[in-house]
Amino acid sequence: MLESTYDAKDITVLEGLSAVRKRPGMYIGSTGTRGLHHLIYEVVDNSIDEAMAGYCDNILVVLNKDNSVTVVDNGRGIPVKNIEKYNRPAVEIVLTKLHAGGKFGGEGYKVSGGLHGVGVSVVNALSEKLIIEVRRDGYIFTQEYHRGNPVTDLIRGEATSSHGTAITFWPDPEIFEEIDYKDEILSTRFKEMAFLNKGLKIVFIDRRKEPETKEEYQYSGGIIDFIKYLCEKKDVIHKKIIYMKNQEDNHEVEIAMQYTDGYAESIFSFANNINTTEGGTHLSGFKGAITRTINDYARNSNFLKEKDENLQGEDVREGLTAIISVRLKDPQFEGQTKTKLGNSEIKGFVESTVNTKLSEFFEENPDAARAIVAKCIDASHARSAAKKARDLTRRKSILESGSLPGKLADCSMNEPEFCELFLVEGDSAGGSAKQARDRRFQAILPLKGKILNVEKARLHKILSSDEIMYMITAMGTGIGDEFDLASARYNKIIIMTDADVDGAHIRTLILTFLFRYMPKLIEEGYVYIAQPPLYQVKDSKDAYYAYSDEELKKILEKLGNKKVVVQRYKGLGEMDPEQLWETTMDPEKRTLLKVEIEDLLIADDIFSTLMGDKVEPRREFIEKNARGVAFIDI
Repeated sequence: MLESTYDAKDITVLEGLSAVRKRPGMYIGSTGTRGLHHLIYEVVDNSIDEAMAGYCDNILVVLNKDNSVTVVDNGRGIPVKNIEKYNRPAVEIVLTKLHAGGKFGGEGYKVSGGLHGVGVSVVNALSEKLIIEVRRDGYIFTQEYHRGNPVTDLIRGEATSSHGTAITFWPDPEIFEEIDYKDEILSTRFKEMAFLNKGLKIVFIDRRKEPETKEEYQYSGGIIDFIKYLCEKKDVIHKKIIYMKNQEDNHEVEIAMQYTDGYAESIFSFANNINTTEGGTHLSGFKGAITRTINDYARNSNFLKEKDENLQGEDVREGLTAIISVRLKDPQFEGQTKTKLGNSEIKGFVESTVNTKLSEFFEENPDAARAIVAKCIDASHARSAAKKARDLTRRKSILESGSLPGKLADCSMNEPEFCELFLVEGDSAGGSAKQARDRRFQAILPLKGKILNVEKARLHKILSSDEIMYMITAMGTGIGDEFDLASARYNKIIIMTDADVDGAHIRTLILTFLFRYMPKLIEEGYVYIAQPPLYQVKDSKDAYYAYSDEELKKILEKLGNKKVVVQRYKGLGEMDPEQLWETTMDPEKRTLLKVEIEDLLIADDIFSTLMGDKVEPRREFIEKNARGVAFIDI
């Protein structure tokens, strides 16, 4: 791909920069933490494009003390010569015009992650200040912008033999709710990019901390190292990672995969380094090919007899961890969010690659092939058992007087958009919640004890759990492949557990179940966590509630020398129905925490760590995060 050019003539303009500051959510998703991080991703992605083109092998990202962000690469540098049509430098056009860049029909990039070309111009528009430094054509060029507008001309400085682009930007406090970057989310993203671009070095420095922190990501094994990282907290059933690569015309595919003894599938797909969370043609091609190839091998090797049914897709993906990365010249993504690949030609390309390469791996590694097929056949038997459990559940539902669980205190309204379901820890708190609720739109489902840990169980065992079946039936959506969001009986699922260690554990068990079997509920914003108060402060006249230690401190300072009684709530059952309504359930007064998946890789890794079989990763996680715990009940 090194034959491409990248100069002023390669910059194409589709339209001007307008309405970005008025409607920032249209361009970066939100003005919260996600949108704030998106600014960094857009700048880094430009550097990644240079790396994919073969011109950049070092990227530096710095979070500065004043909350500005600096991104430096050693690529070619954004072109600085004038674009004749505008009589302005190309770098200025890139920074001030929406849809301006080297990715629209020119030869600037054969492959890039940019689809809409709004990246750096949007960052500029939503920054209080931005300074760009370009090292190119033998000199250092600099220019400064305020809220998207240039306040200096492009200034040619001293001579240099180096090349690359450095951008420092200050997110605009008029736009963003809070300027607070999350290290874990950013570092995961940069690690991901380093895995996907073999040999690329990304350095991440946080100067807001004392002392500053520095992390370096560089992986000579590329996505093979990615699979090693994803599986290090799991027990694998074959040591050698399956790796395949193919290139043809204007597209290429790279796949790495390994089977574990777990039950959840962890498959992540990328197109031009963009995490295609909704899949697309590359993922469809992969899934179809491994199902067909494993069935063929199982039959040819007599693991499956003539009378046996074929293995299904869910059978061959149980316990599979895989990375599918494709690169193509003209990616077609569905929607502004770029989360689903639509190029039809990629499906067949990936299918043929997997059919050939996976068959070769099985022939060359018969022990691994046998272990994989045995795992798939075992999963097939479990699926048959799960089907019987499902059918039995359906028959029981028809025979019983009502299809909803008897423990459910349902609401009277039938419009899901107005209804909410509280999943409450324990019968005692459930009783209080039933008395406290507004019966018109609030339903209560008490859950007894700790539900089954689905990370360690197959579906047939999950379906035999009463508490999980109560949840599935009450929600109405079905689970797994049968999940249908349109059938949801409530648009808010609120997890309400005690503010102690057991309550946190129950909440995590419920979230694990939802993440593995009903992820759309989380992705579409249906899942919330209730925030009951931690303390009640009573003086001679009134009662006050504190939801954190900071709030408690403020209340005590406000009351001064008054004689007060402070009660630390250990459980929801300690509150009477009036208090529970007033503090936790009243939509006018309560605080709900919305459950969001910022990054699927982080979520998958956390659930595997906390709820999986391996003890050591869990111990390391606890040791690493122990300092951040606000309180521990003993």
